[in-house]
Amino acid sequence: MRKSAIFLVLILASCVRESQPPVQQEDACSILDQRNGWLRDMQKAEAVWGAPISVQMAIIWKESNFRSRAKTRRTYFLGSIPTGFISTAFGFSQALDGTWADYQEDTGARRARRTDYGDSTDFIGWYMAKSKRVNGIAMNDAYNQYLAYHQGQAGYASGAYRNKSWLVNVARQVQNRANLYESQLADCT
Repeated sequence: MRKSAIFLVLILASCVRESQPPVQQEDACSILDQRNGWLRDMQKAEAVWGAPISVQMAIIWKESNFRSRAKTRRTYFLGSIPTGFISTAFGFSQALDGTWADYQEDTGARRARRTDYGDSTDFIGWYMAKSKRVNGIAMNDAYNQYLAYHQGQAGYASGAYRNKSWLVNVARQVQNRANLYESQLADCT
């Protein structure tokens, strides 16, 4: 009985750890050391879609801070009554319901979940490949890939982001983070 209780506590502790975002998010190697399987997931997305690991990581960092169940901010009625969320964005990738459904349809990944890191990196790779195909954005161009990711393909093509200085600044942060991760990934063992 006692061994079973200890085993159960260890399993629960492991689940809690995995549901928390990794610490030291400015260090790609530290992130990968904390999360077994994430490198393999990103390597698969890179092989299938051509999405560099550093860009995948930078997008997930900005979108969810590596939180599996991330949601957008709540909206309120009369300042205090919760009415929902700003959008349907959810999970590691913060994919919208409709865009996630498009991904599932296009790839046949009907059982894919936004809370699964591998599914989320595959989604990001799929979306980046679409941005390359539709808008000619290089796969290693984290700045423009993020703008298309955030604004959608048509929104990016219209250039509406140019009037959103806050978004341009966020895209610069994503590019800087991708550059940082890229330089660090070469040294990960």
